Amino acid sequence: MTTLKKKKMFIPKKEDKNLGTRQLVVGVCFSVLFAIIAGRAAYLQIFKNQWLAQKAREQYNKTMVSCGKRGTIYDAKNQELAVSLAGHSLGAFPTRMSDKKDVAHKLAKILRINAGALHKKLKDATAFIWVKRKITPKEMAEIKKLGIQGIEFVAEHDRFYPNRGLAAHVIGFTDTDGKGIEGVEFQYDKDLYSAPDKLMVVRDARGRRFNAADGYNQATQGNNVVLTIDRQIQYLAEKTLNEAASEFEARYGTALVMDPKTGAILAMAQYPGFNPNSFTKYNKDLWRNRAITDPYEPGSTLKVVLAAAALESQMITPNTSFYCENGSYRVGGNRVNDTHPYEWLTVQQIIKYSSNIGAVKISEIIGKTMLYESLVNFGFGRLSGIDCPGESSGILSNCKRWRPIDTGAISFGQGVSVTAVQLLTAISAIANGGELMKPHIVKAVTAPDGTLVRNCEIQNPKRVISRETAEKVKSMMATVVDDGGTGMNAALSKYTVCGKTGTAQKIDPKGGYSADKYNSSFVGFAPKADPRVAVLVILDEPKKAHYGGTVAAPAFRKITHETLNYLNVEPENDNNEETILLAQRFETKREEKR
Repeated sequence: MTTLKKKKMFIPKKEDKNLGTRQLVVGVCFSVLFAIIAGRAAYLQIFKNQWLAQKAREQYNKTMVSCGKRGTIYDAKNQELAVSLAGHSLGAFPTRMSDKKDVAHKLAKILRINAGALHKKLKDATAFIWVKRKITPKEMAEIKKLGIQGIEFVAEHDRFYPNRGLAAHVIGFTDTDGKGIEGVEFQYDKDLYSAPDKLMVVRDARGRRFNAADGYNQATQGNNVVLTIDRQIQYLAEKTLNEAASEFEARYGTALVMDPKTGAILAMAQYPGFNPNSFTKYNKDLWRNRAITDPYEPGSTLKVVLAAAALESQMITPNTSFYCENGSYRVGGNRVNDTHPYEWLTVQQIIKYSSNIGAVKISEIIGKTMLYESLVNFGFGRLSGIDCPGESSGILSNCKRWRPIDTGAISFGQGVSVTAVQLLTAISAIANGGELMKPHIVKAVTAPDGTLVRNCEIQNPKRVISRETAEKVKSMMATVVDDGGTGMNAALSKYTVCGKTGTAQKIDPKGGYSADKYNSSFVGFAPKADPRVAVLVILDEPKKAHYGGTVAAPAFRKITHETLNYLNVEPENDNNEETILLAQRFETKREEKR
């Protein structure tokens, strides 16, 4: 018994010793761990406190960015052409939605979007998402009635064009985020664009919004852009161009109105047009501003520049005569033809009757180098520098590569391509006494309060021909609208018109020139004594007729006449009975045709 008792007394002593050791080890471990945690906590609190605070804010705060207020685009008389209106976009906090599939179905029905795509978007998101930008007031009202949890209506600014399609190709449009992607909206985006509005939303651990900043960051607003375009002249040009294109069943049409003294574009019309408020509904091909981007062969309108080069060379005068071969002339292995057979014609008559053979013979006298240099001086083959995106330089090959037939063809406007704005700028230089101005579409950039930021019209004109040569060419162009000239349909009763017709065969993709597709045009200015407007009308592939004097001259006449009346230009020919009778004869023919 005694032995057993001693055993029992011995075992507990041994167990107590092991227990103390284990407790000591555990205590040391906990002490070390606690020291590590305490050290880490101290490090974070002392040295990383700002980093932790930022992380906390990122978890509970969400910044929603919306479009700021973009600057306004005005016409030359401060009429609004593009404005930013208050609107709303729809956002969502998916974590607050119990049945995302049902929400997606209801919203998709109202917003007319794909329910499956929206459901996936809601299901995959862990933070705020956009459901649809720029919703309509009707959509907003219908969604509010549903009372859906997790929906957020965010105030934004929406771009709106109050005149719908008026000058759409000039103004352009913006994307959903308010960035310009066409026209002036794109070219002057840095001026018009405003810093985005920001809204801070605070969420709890379950994603529920419990506080938010009430206002937006609207400290900045985009600058305004004032165009040289006059809304009334633009409307007139578009209306007249649409009527002409419809009457002659043209594929496309362009009409430009310029102040020849400054190079300011007063109107830039295009057919067919589009509505920038719903630009996505139109083919992208219709967005393009063809007056800037599309080069074409100008045809006989280029003979005006040929005449200027010839007179400037002093080798030829307006009365120099050329034998025009009775309508057919061989140049190398090619033959040049006139619409009507002529024998002897002066330079002035070559312009009046638009003789191709006469033009070729003039080019043979002055030579290809002088013709090429004159075309370059007038701005062909290079960018005009107009403040519109996508400008083409046209095509003018170096004269070193010209064969005799190339020189001849270029003299009457084939084998060279120009843009509408290039051609009207060149013709305006003749109207302006020989000084070439830089064409421009923007007058000024102003601050939100209307103060001037910069003037966009200041420029140094370039003299391309003498004033004497310009006056002689103007007199030659005036004969084009006289009785017997190719541009009689452009005559005005109260003003002397200087102009030139153009009828250019289009290149056939299969080779050579098409037998039934033409660019028909008329370019000119008025009044002759003190030109106030220069106008160009082009109709692409008209079907019912193709001569520029028949197709484009009447539209030129209407645009020029009504623009001069609108500008209150004093009549020039009140007592010119011959001009009045010619204009009256045109009106009688038009009425009979109708």
